[in-house]
Amino acid sequence: MAYDIQIVVDSRDPHAQAEWWAETLGWAVEPSNEEFIRRMIAEGYATEADTTTRNGVLVWATAQAIAPQAELARKDRRRILFQVVPEDKTIKNRVHWDVRLAGDDKDALRAQLEARGATFLWEAAEGPHSWYTMADPEGNEFCIS
Repeated sequence: MAYDIQIVVDSRDPHAQAEWWAETLGWAVEPSNEEFIRRMIAEGYATEADTTTRNGVLVWATAQAIAPQAELARKDRRRILFQVVPEDKTIKNRVHWDVRLAGDDKDALRAQLEARGATFLWEAAEGPHSWYTMADPEGNEFCIS
């Protein structure tokens, strides 16, 4: 049997990270279900302290997910969930993702990402294939190629 997975990323600010990555990947921040959140509070499964307001919308305070826009309505969508943790990132990631540019200019994207808060770490190559290793605004490594 094959299983679906989602990638979960520890974050200091999951909403800011989700917005940054949604823009970077051309994905969408999953919309909040304010009615569901209010019902969970009313039924005692959550408290007001578990929520916050982001861009005028009631959201869960501790997590935010992104997905490809065309897949938002699907239960089996690809999904990255950013969840809050109390500590900052302190060591190199054991897992990272590669952003494949589908022909876009790597140098132009690097400049755009740096302007939005990413950090260039190093360039590497293997045979004819080369990539830039970058860090997102919270320091998580990723590659663009």
